[in-house]
Amino acid sequence: MPARPAKKTQAVRLLESKGITHRVTVYDDAGAFHTGEEAAALVGAPVEAVYKTLVVLREPAGGRPLLVIVPVGAQANLKALASARSEKRLRMATQKEAEKLTGMQVGGISALSLTEGRFDVLIDETARSLEMIHVSAGARGMDVELAVADLVRLTKASYTTAT
Repeated sequence: MPARPAKKTQAVRLLESKGITHRVTVYDDAGAFHTGEEAAALVGAPVEAVYKTLVVLREPAGGRPLLVIVPVGAQANLKALASARSEKRLRMATQKEAEKLTGMQVGGISALSLTEGRFDVLIDETARSLEMIHVSAGARGMDVELAVADLVRLTKASYTTAT
């Protein structure tokens, strides 16, 4: 039976419209939640090259929310991130808040789907050492591999110490 083509998410449409070289992998047709480590194994990528997108909020509330792209095997260090961004305090968005703000399910949030400027996008410094990176394609169970430079350019991401 031939492989079914991947559904077109906003992230995939953006990459195609800009002529960006990329590879989409659907690793779970049902769109179940997977840890980052599971996702890496399912797409056959080294865990060091797979990144997740977290929604982080400023405290007290004010300013645009942040999309923070970090390695799947790492935790965001909110104190270090706040210090690097000259913020008083940051907190992780709840699942409900993240899904309401992005319109995507946790586990499928992609900065490539949210390029209209409603978020400040940050990427962990560790990504500088990579040529290619895996991130969510904008839906659970979908991964996209692309050049780190293209991800940074398209999302207008700033490098920062986030882990």
